[in-house]
Amino acid sequence: MFTRQLKINAVGFTCRLAGLVCCFTFASSLAVAEELAVESPGKVLKVVCEVKDGVPVYSVSRLQRPVIAESRLGFEFKNGISLGKGMKLAGSRRDSVDETWTQVWGEEKRIRDHHNELRVDLAGVDDSSRKMSVVFRVFDDGIGFRYEIPMGNDSWEITNELTEFAMTGDHRAWWIGAYQGNRYEFRYTDSPLSKTEKVHTPITFETADGLYLSIHEAALTDFSSMALWRKSGNTFEADLYPWSDGIKVRGTGNIVTPWRTIQIADTPGGLIDNYLILNLNEPNRLEDTSWIKPGKYVGIWWEMHLDIASWGSGPKHGATTEKTKKYIDFAASNGFDGVLVEGWNHGWEVEWGDSFNFTKAYPDFDLPYLAKYAVDKGVRLIGHHETGAAVENYERQMDAAFALYEELGVRAVKTGYVGHGQNIVRTDEQGNKHREWHHGQHMVRHYRKVVEEAAKHHIMIDAHEPIKPTGIRRTYPNMMTREGACGQEYNAWGGPRRNLPDHTTILPFTRLLAGPMDFTPGIFDLLYEKERPGERVSTTLAKQLALYVVIYSPLQMAADLPKNYEAKPEPFKFIKDVPADWEFTEVLHARIGDYVTIARKDRNSDDWYLGSITDENGRILQADLSFLTPGVKYTAEIYRDSDDADWDKNPYGMVIEKKQVDSTMKLPLRLAPGGGTAIRFHPAK
Repeated sequence: MFTRQLKINAVGFTCRLAGLVCCFTFASSLAVAEELAVESPGKVLKVVCEVKDGVPVYSVSRLQRPVIAESRLGFEFKNGISLGKGMKLAGSRRDSVDETWTQVWGEEKRIRDHHNELRVDLAGVDDSSRKMSVVFRVFDDGIGFRYEIPMGNDSWEITNELTEFAMTGDHRAWWIGAYQGNRYEFRYTDSPLSKTEKVHTPITFETADGLYLSIHEAALTDFSSMALWRKSGNTFEADLYPWSDGIKVRGTGNIVTPWRTIQIADTPGGLIDNYLILNLNEPNRLEDTSWIKPGKYVGIWWEMHLDIASWGSGPKHGATTEKTKKYIDFAASNGFDGVLVEGWNHGWEVEWGDSFNFTKAYPDFDLPYLAKYAVDKGVRLIGHHETGAAVENYERQMDAAFALYEELGVRAVKTGYVGHGQNIVRTDEQGNKHREWHHGQHMVRHYRKVVEEAAKHHIMIDAHEPIKPTGIRRTYPNMMTREGACGQEYNAWGGPRRNLPDHTTILPFTRLLAGPMDFTPGIFDLLYEKERPGERVSTTLAKQLALYVVIYSPLQMAADLPKNYEAKPEPFKFIKDVPADWEFTEVLHARIGDYVTIARKDRNSDDWYLGSITDENGRILQADLSFLTPGVKYTAEIYRDSDDADWDKNPYGMVIEKKQVDSTMKLPLRLAPGGGTAIRFHPAK
């Protein structure tokens, strides 16, 4: 396991995050300048921190060009104490890191962590007991900063975070609104930032002079999730999701906040291959990761969304022993790793929530038999825990539910939290009921508890209706993937909220900057007038294949019904071939909301895969193949839109062809409106 020891110097600060034990002392005799600055290792970015009239502020520039103007720092507490005014500089410390670590799985095998660090210690002008440190880590492609506040053994309650992000213009922004009932499941709005509402992060910006920025957070642990609100003009302020009583964050002992992150790049693709958020998380805590396996799965799921089958028991029940055996057989014969089965357990007939029983199967679903049948076939069941947002009911049963799966050889569980954004019932010590947000501190604690308890039972997690990713997959690599945006299911019943052709050309630059997404691609029956009149998938068939490369997830679903794959075996071959674990990632083309082309190298072979997708407009792009190994001839297996393909008029138009290529070539990509291209490159024999 990779570990890093923080150096101890005259400032006298020691912090061991793994135990969340922090001791704070300030060196009052340390000479401190009025302004402190730190540059990135390549002198690309510069952060300045200073105190003006008692107010701590910071600013960020890139190659002498302002990126974040003077922005406030600090917190306010319920007891009236403010760490955002009446402050003075009290000390500082610097550090530098340049090291490389290996992901257990991921879109890039080896990650370089190269940053310079500045720790700024602050104290109250009239009350030296008011202390706060701000730690800045500055990379060439972004910054992160967090607060460390010494509280001893005291209890505390935060009422407001004062952190600002003062943008330098009315930038173009891609965003979804916060504090809405459907969590993160909305289409992105593309507008000037002056038109934003309260917004979730990541939020992505394009400046008038060609920079690309994304604001998010890293290492969200026992804190409230951060939204942003446009305070005035072009300035955003952190907006922490509150408890039901209005308190933003509460706790006892020293405070170590999540990192506030700003990713910065010259190109949109520079945001995609930016690993700052992972670098700001703690190293892997799991000593044994041999049981954590990326892979692909099929499942009894899409047919429920099409209303062919039901989650609850009855004449249309999907999760039957007979049907599950057929899915297991299909998975085994086509090289899939898992079979997801939703609706197997008691509780689906009534209002979702406290009714769910996570260890009792319906009579027509023989869980022990099917788990063994799957293992004997070289496949494993993927468990399913839909909570209906009744987390107390889930936590009462969680250990027994995970233990049951562990005993049966189940290695992955899809969790679900369908419910209104502020529909989490919490019972206090007096027995009173409170309703909490999906994104507040109460649920941050719950989601982390699920991951930690699952790890004890060697279970991987695929979370739907989740807390947003902030990079904890590095610390707990059994936290595999999440939903957290409009996925494929909206194409089954979304109506006016159905995903439009540009949706997946926005996700790589917004939601996916936070972490992997279980989008569930691979629908081959794009038009289903009989099952869902008026609904459809707004892509071509080739684009569905390309999504396996463009939208990263270590657990990838082939979401359609087996019969639809059996009817189209030629394109289905790409889904069978494409891996879910990568060694390298290269972004070849990128324009947010318009198109993106990504190439990835398989971690376990010499093969490369390419996915290219476009919005409602057709494109002709040139793919530079210099990512391939020089001097090696490759066979390119190409799955592309036919010349007359169109997501609206001819979504099934596809050409499958082979070409001999090498690293010196450029390959033309013809993308139909709403279309795409998927390519497998393997060394020619």
